[in-house]
Amino acid sequence: MKIYVIGDLHLSGSVEKPMGVFGLHWENHHEKIEYHWKAQVRDEDLVLVPGDISWAMRLEEAMIDLQWIHQLPGKKVLLRGNHDYWWGSVTKLNHLFQNMFFLQNNSFQFGDYSICGTRGWLCANPYKFDAQDEKVYNRELQRLKLSLESTKGTGKNKIIVMTHYPPTNDKMEPSGFTEIYEAYGVEKVVYGHLHGSDGFRGALQGIHKGVQYYLTSCDFLDFKPLRIVE
Repeated sequence: MKIYVIGDLHLSGSVEKPMGVFGLHWENHHEKIEYHWKAQVRDEDLVLVPGDISWAMRLEEAMIDLQWIHQLPGKKVLLRGNHDYWWGSVTKLNHLFQNMFFLQNNSFQFGDYSICGTRGWLCANPYKFDAQDEKVYNRELQRLKLSLESTKGTGKNKIIVMTHYPPTNDKMEPSGFTEIYEAYGVEKVVYGHLHGSDGFRGALQGIHKGVQYYLTSCDFLDFKPLRIVE
């Protein structure tokens, strides 16, 4: 049983949002994702999708995109991104599909691993971080702790955290998120949100203070799911 990750699918099955405006490599990107997903992932595997799943505004509109993900191989864990306005009650979402789990203030167990996470938010930076940002940032830290605490008693001592936003600012300075990962002994962190060469340059990757970080925006991965656990 392997674990893969690919974020920022930006599907638009029911809305007019051609991704080709963001560059030629985005044209028909869903076909590239589907091709590589089916070539790599098996039904017994798990795929993590850390946010920005669908451009839909309402769940009814998002269903065509969720069904598209559902028909792909493997079990899936989905996390809310900043563009997932259709995301509503996580209890309702978790009754929709047998092989898809929606992550919010909870955790998912797979093999030896607990999958935890929260959307995240901007980390303190010199450009934009006002009182409202700080309020949301602190709320997301609490949601992350709730998710991590939900693993207690499961017997799973390996933890993978999903966030949508990066865990640091573009200077890769320590944050409340990185402190929590280190305190809870998190093994791996996957995130997305960043796009383009400028965004990729500010991405924390590799092992830092015992935690392995992965940037997993689908354009960064060339639209191929990344295997993070054999």
